[in-house]
Amino acid sequence: MAAVETPSPARAADGGKLEEASEARSYWRWRKDDFFPEPSFGSWAAYRAALAATPARLRDRLVGRSTDAAELGALRRRSENEMRRCLTWWDLTWFGFGSVIGAGIFVLTGQEARDHAGPAIVLSYAASGLSAILSVFCYTEFAVEIPVAGGSFAYIRVELGDAAAFVAAANLILESVIGKAAVARSWTSYLASLMNKPASALRIQTSLAEGYNELDPIAVAVIAVTAALAMASSKGTSRVNWVASAVHVLVIAFVIVAGFIHANPRNLNPFMPYGVPGVFRAAAIVYFAYGGFDNIATMAEETKNPPRDIPLGLLGSMSAITVIYCAMALALSMMRPYTAIDRSAAFSAAFGSVGMRWAQYVVALGALKGMTTVLLVGVVGKARYTTHMARSHVIPPVFALVHPRTGTPVHATALVAAASAGVALFSSLKVLSSLLSASTLFIFMMMATALLVRRYYVPGVTTRAHALRLTALLLLIIGSSIGIAACWGTSPGRWQGYVVLVPAWAAGTLGIQLLVPMARTPKVWGVPLVPWLPSLSIATNVFLMGSLGKDAFIRFGLCTAVMLVYYVLVGLHATYDVAHGACGGEEDEELPGR
Repeated sequence: MAAVETPSPARAADGGKLEEASEARSYWRWRKDDFFPEPSFGSWAAYRAALAATPARLRDRLVGRSTDAAELGALRRRSENEMRRCLTWWDLTWFGFGSVIGAGIFVLTGQEARDHAGPAIVLSYAASGLSAILSVFCYTEFAVEIPVAGGSFAYIRVELGDAAAFVAAANLILESVIGKAAVARSWTSYLASLMNKPASALRIQTSLAEGYNELDPIAVAVIAVTAALAMASSKGTSRVNWVASAVHVLVIAFVIVAGFIHANPRNLNPFMPYGVPGVFRAAAIVYFAYGGFDNIATMAEETKNPPRDIPLGLLGSMSAITVIYCAMALALSMMRPYTAIDRSAAFSAAFGSVGMRWAQYVVALGALKGMTTVLLVGVVGKARYTTHMARSHVIPPVFALVHPRTGTPVHATALVAAASAGVALFSSLKVLSSLLSASTLFIFMMMATALLVRRYYVPGVTTRAHALRLTALLLLIIGSSIGIAACWGTSPGRWQGYVVLVPAWAAGTLGIQLLVPMARTPKVWGVPLVPWLPSLSIATNVFLMGSLGKDAFIRFGLCTAVMLVYYVLVGLHATYDVAHGACGGEEDEELPGR
């Protein structure tokens, strides 16, 4: 039977003494018990006993679920110090611009227009933008209802359980590390362009395998600087981001206007040289350009008025960004034939080719500013994901600590930055981007599934018959979505499979609407047209995943497998001990399995 996670009475009754005790202890802790305080790791004999109990513990964690109250209360107290509520909708909106614009549009547009989509790259951005906005709806509802730093990890932990949350957490870690590494390496490419050098001129050539043979110490340095700023202050980071993003918006306006002034409509012919499959293959890759919006959800714990500020910040920024991306992609495609677009620094090279050589420096400088804010906001957001994971003990709890002076998670920020710097030093952008998109799409698919579970399943309210019906219909939606993606990937021109699978998806969605009563309605803000919009989000994310190449899935599968090994050997036993109150009164408020 899963444990019932309630805040310790000692904690609730004696919060002042606990606060004094936390202040007495140094923030900088390096003892073994600070990393592994759980009884399962107390000795080798205890660890061997824990491993022997793995099957029973795994069953317990598969059915255990957290609650809104636990995420908002008991888990937050494990950071010992509060994050400061200092952000408004204005900060979140500019965090949205800073987190998203500057990575995908400057980094991947040239690569995907050249290799997969041609001028139809504008359709790739539109398709990815639609899917991203569907995911934004899901994130917004969760962030308003559960305003904590954990983002999708916390949301999935509440609705789908501890084990499913770890799968999401593993991919969130993968996403954060790879995303920062990819942008940092692109930062080096644009700096080289600004200096009139080839994209790889500032990297160190080695004899390692292709894709890993260009060392990039500049990328490591940029990650270190942005991480240091993020550690100092959330409000200070917001001010720096606002100034840099405002300058960046001016550069973007220049790119769009000047691009259309020098446009040649003949460059749009052929519009779709690689066919419709190429458009969706590119859409799956450029989805990376939209991935940063989830950072805004992780800042809910530091937002002054989450019910008002989060919807304005998330939906407002993402709607504007989708329009901007499509306009920039179209301008680039009309400036240069797709076969002549530079893969690494597309916009700078395009302006140089039409005689505006001075403009390429403006664009390169703007791209550098944009990618710097992406790195800055990215490390802020992903450090907060890591903080909440550590609060659950799925990773060592020392990374959950919030610094008493800065009000920021310094340890978690350093962990994310160090891992990203290590990857950025070796791996090429081509290797990184396809892996990142698979991870991001998988997480967004899980988020949409979790939102349907939240609306239609509440323990003690939903009957067993309705719960089984919901499970079957969700499996039908996910299964038919996978089938549609498989049909598209193997034989896109054959219509027979779609005749069966598309109605199956629609039947699953309609079945939830008609056969399963809604068990919960949002208190303040909710996704409209439920279950249709979340179901469509599942289908589009799975479809875009199916458009990726097999290499992306091989790397994605291998990385996920490695993280699952970690979970079975470490995370499972740590979370089990905490859930069952074996960590000195630290326990989680869980609901029994459904």
